Amino acid sequence: MKLSDLSLSNKRILVRLDLNCPLDGEQNISDDSRILAALPTIKYLIKKGGRLILCSHLGRPDKKRLPNGNIDRQRFSLAPIAQRLSELLDQTVFFQQDCIGPEVQAAAANLQNGQILLLENTRFYKEEKKGDKAFAAELAALADVYINDAFGTAHRAHASTAVVADFFLPQAKAIGLLMQKEVEQANKLLHEPKRPYLAIVGGAKVSDKILLLEKLVEKVDVLLIGGGMAYTLLKAQGAEIGASLVEDDKLDLAKKFLEKAAQKGIKVLLPEDSYIANEFSATAEKKLADNKNIPTGWMGLDIGPKAQTAFISEIQQAASILWNGPMGVFEFAAFAEGTKKLGQAVVEATQKGAFSLVGGGDSVAALKKLGKAHAVSHLSTGGGATLEYLQGNELPGLKAIEQ
Repeated sequence: MKLSDLSLSNKRILVRLDLNCPLDGEQNISDDSRILAALPTIKYLIKKGGRLILCSHLGRPDKKRLPNGNIDRQRFSLAPIAQRLSELLDQTVFFQQDCIGPEVQAAAANLQNGQILLLENTRFYKEEKKGDKAFAAELAALADVYINDAFGTAHRAHASTAVVADFFLPQAKAIGLLMQKEVEQANKLLHEPKRPYLAIVGGAKVSDKILLLEKLVEKVDVLLIGGGMAYTLLKAQGAEIGASLVEDDKLDLAKKFLEKAAQKGIKVLLPEDSYIANEFSATAEKKLADNKNIPTGWMGLDIGPKAQTAFISEIQQAASILWNGPMGVFEFAAFAEGTKKLGQAVVEATQKGAFSLVGGGDSVAALKKLGKAHAVSHLSTGGGATLEYLQGNELPGLKAIEQ
């Protein structure tokens, strides 16, 4: 269901958002993009007279515990998010220091039309990630309506992202405006994309992206592969890659993938050359090498000029473009050239009429660094969720709404 199908006035509405913003050591928000992305749905619900109960996770508090073993509630608190929301909405966003319990129930019950309550980090409870039904039931009891607008976590069957929806009737749950937009944009690539359809895939490891690559060769016309993962594929072809990142236990998998792509007639381009370094460092000595013969002790950290030219030529001819993952260690200025030039090429192809979708944290970060975040057709807020959806996999957070 869509928001426009629901009756919202005077209703308590539980809204699952992705407010997982990066915080610095002083608990200041360093990037409020996810908060900004949530505003259209929040404003719509306020306008319709709803009483909003917002919930989200923030970080991985179970992985970064205090020395005594307790969760660091201050470091992973959503309190700074409530403050920023109050500023952006120009109204008080009430904050509860828990997400379940009697005090939360009372605060939710006392909300008036147009008021907003933000609950504390759902991941302070281990039941959240376990998809615990009892925990989900406590969240559901706070509201009359459930809205899931957290596309970035829609691929996880957690209590607040999927299980909670089971406690609401079909006419009392829907996806939010952000989720709706994400699905609509991804569908342009998933179903009958304009051709040629080109995908640019980067990142460190083949093992992280092999499922995506195997699904993409079923759908794309051209596949450009860069980043650290390219060296495993290059070695599988017999290249001498020096000290470049490689997964030796994935060489057979890499060979089979390349054979499959060739059998299907899919054009797969691996970088012909690389900017290499004698150590993994921003200040390392840098030189150029052919990828068939990288010297011993040297590692590829960015695609070289020949690779850039070949990749950009393909991008210029594409009608649909998916970009996931950088071409090198773009965090190091000396090895950011390949990612920057390909990002610019995607922007220029978009300006000429191509549809471009950029998904995945590193790709999005690279575009932001270029100052081109709004120059592509769609900048996805969901890295893992976007990739899962484009592979044709069901997203638990979406499926739960449709049931």
